Amino acid sequence: MTIYLDNNATTALAPEVREAILPHLFGEFANPSSPHGPGMAARRAVGEARAQIAALIGAKPADLVMTGGATEATHTAILGALRTLEETEHTRSHIVTTAVEHPATLALFEDLRQQGWRVTILPVDADGVPSLAALGAVVTERTALVSMMWANNETGVLMPVAGASAIAHAHGALFHTDAVQAAGRVPVDCGIADYLTLSAHKMHGPKGIGALYVRKGAPFRPLIHGHQERRRRGGTENVPGIVGFGAAASLADLWMDENGLTVFLRDRLESGVLARWPGARVNGAGAARLPNTTNIRFSDAKGRPVDAEELLIRLDRAGIAVSMGAACSSGGNEPSHVLTAMGLTGAEAAASLRFSLSRYTTAAEVDAVLSELPALHARLVTA
Repeated sequence: MTIYLDNNATTALAPEVREAILPHLFGEFANPSSPHGPGMAARRAVGEARAQIAALIGAKPADLVMTGGATEATHTAILGALRTLEETEHTRSHIVTTAVEHPATLALFEDLRQQGWRVTILPVDADGVPSLAALGAVVTERTALVSMMWANNETGVLMPVAGASAIAHAHGALFHTDAVQAAGRVPVDCGIADYLTLSAHKMHGPKGIGALYVRKGAPFRPLIHGHQERRRRGGTENVPGIVGFGAAASLADLWMDENGLTVFLRDRLESGVLARWPGARVNGAGAARLPNTTNIRFSDAKGRPVDAEELLIRLDRAGIAVSMGAACSSGGNEPSHVLTAMGLTGAEAAASLRFSLSRYTTAAEVDAVLSELPALHARLVTA
């Protein structure tokens, strides 16, 4: 059986979520826009799930727009806000994000730059944290929007989103945060944001369903037109996905109190790796991090980087699943943009692995991973 430590890429569907979804795949299959009894039952199920998701972040159900995933939610928020502002506030032509955002967000900002928007990419320090002072120095009355993730998907580092939001709002700019990795792992309060992105499959929910929080009164324009979602996102609602998202959000809210156990296992894994692999270092160790995530750089005793891809392959052969970074950017030859932004060389970034735990990870699994390391160290470093 595989020991799965790649939960920042995706999580296993919780049994409770599967049970919530199954009726809506078979017997209760009606379209929630239909006026008959089965349709109204589907509509009620969607409404109940929307309330469950909203409760996780302290929002009102009406503030949520259900989407096909987090990437769509982020694009909807940013493009909708900017297109509205282009029509109402012609002087705001500047947008800001950080160097360690999700690849899809950075790709969107690059596309906006090519369309004529002035884009500032904030650097980060050695732990992967952007400076609020640097943000304050670049945000002006011409800034339209600031986008900063709540927690980094590769390192687990928590970002200063409350301070960033305050700076943006002080200058009349809007604030968006990608809370995909944070929601369900640490407390997330939508009150700091104008727009906030969520995804079900990072919290033991189904893939292909996301949500966008939109503050009441915030500029908004649909990316996909239609009558659904209060005319904010067209297309027949993914009822099984939304119901599964709601169940996952409710479970995540309950499980939040168990994060102490996850931190214990993460720290057990980290200390065990460092003890068994001389020269290993934790990327982002000096910053506050998610309770489930550690990103470790593997070197020999002289500090020379080890080929983490080879280490990943050997771990996979041993039945241990980890990753080298964001799943959506894997397969390329470029080093992690997150780690290089933190000051690592390309070789050091390529020597790093991400271990991300879930509520289902056990101490026995962590110990099994640690038991493999001495032999792998001997093959890759001392051989």
